[in-house]
Amino acid sequence: MSKSTKAGAAADSGELSFSDALARLERVVQAMESADLPLETLLAHYEEGIKLARVCEARLAAAEVRIQQLEQDPTGKLQTRPFSAAPADTADSEGGS
Repeated sequence: MSKSTKAGAAADSGELSFSDALARLERVVQAMESADLPLETLLAHYEEGIKLARVCEARLAAAEVRIQQLEQDPTGKLQTRPFSAAPADTADSEGGS
């Protein structure tokens, strides 16, 4: 259980990158789904998974802020707009403004 504790500690301190946290989260989920684990082990994995999910959410939120800060309008001016998961094809409708 020392590996789980170490990964949990890293997740608590925010030292993991998004990719590392997501990969670890996938391993935790896979272990929970594929093994007949005792309740205590399942609870420990669940807690670690929640911590890792929070790390992933924080990294995605930070990326969203960076995207907002780096976006340019059609005239080349830097502009902050809300992040949208929609394709960037909306520039045509904004160009007529």
